[in-house]
Amino acid sequence: MPIVNVQLLEGRTPEQKKAMVKEVTDAIVRTTGAKKEAISIVITDMKKEDYGINGDTLA
Repeated sequence: MPIVNVQLLEGRTPEQKKAMVKEVTDAIVRTTGAKKEAISIVITDMKKEDYGINGDTLA
């Protein structure tokens, strides 16, 4: 049972997330042979102030 965790900076629309879930699911089915109904995808939205790079946050 593949479980995929995706962390994104907030701001994606529900439609974008739905399209991403479909594409990621299809890729896992194609590359691993897992059954579509066995795949779970968890999306976590992050605020820009909760993500840092190069010594600073993105906020």
